[in-house]
Amino acid sequence: MIFLVIAALLLTAVLGFFVRDNFLPFSVRHESLTDRTEDRIRIVQISDLHKRRYGADNKLLCERTAAEEPDLIFITGDLVSRTEKDLTAIRATIDKLCGIAPVYMIFGNHEQSLAKKVQTELIDIVLHSEAILLRNERFSDEVKGRELMIYGIEPSYATYIKYGKYKDLDDLTADDMRKLFGVPSEKETLLLAHNPLFADVYAEWGADFTFCGHVHGGGVRIFGRGMLSPERKFFPAYAKGVYRKGKSSILVSAGLGGKIRLFNRPEMVVYDI
Repeated sequence: MIFLVIAALLLTAVLGFFVRDNFLPFSVRHESLTDRTEDRIRIVQISDLHKRRYGADNKLLCERTAAEEPDLIFITGDLVSRTEKDLTAIRATIDKLCGIAPVYMIFGNHEQSLAKKVQTELIDIVLHSEAILLRNERFSDEVKGRELMIYGIEPSYATYIKYGKYKDLDDLTADDMRKLFGVPSEKETLLLAHNPLFADVYAEWGADFTFCGHVHGGGVRIFGRGMLSPERKFFPAYAKGVYRKGKSSILVSAGLGGKIRLFNRPEMVVYDI
């Protein structure tokens, strides 16, 4: 039995060598979520970069993003790690991405737990760029004649870790979201939400598309399943991929950084909606 598991893992690794974009240090996953043609919107999602760099000032990442010719770029949290102090590369990365397409971004748990001085510097970088930072806010946009309402949620840090532990964490409910945002707009509703573990809540609230990261694909992936969430939970329900919840789509990136990755290449995700 152990031999079969090892053989399956090796086969997965070998087959993975031949996937598209293999010779990049990250993969590019494409997801088509619509039958539209002329007014199809392309979104590039960048998530959980942390301290990983793809070329000087992420030149390779930005060039690959530009090659996809996106209409929008979503940064769904943890663009930095909580221990970072030098944001020079992040400043350059944000500026380069803004030169490609409109950029919307949210904070993940690492931005929330940055040292106050560094967090203030990061906010200043964003405010002096063309990126739009959504901290429990929404922004109306029109792309290819389609009216969009883009929301960004930043829940309590205690939904990630509380008193240094991963138990008895704060909850997030659809009522909490209604208090923050009201009911979803009649426009197409796009939600940026770092943590996918509240996928049912986002769907109940009424988001059409929710873009998440955080789980890093589960760290180690076996037979298409992620093994572990940052909250130290085995086999998280939402680790990587597209999940359907009624009329809602939960879109989870495995991210570009993270300390532990096995059979789980870093990825940039491209969605057509």
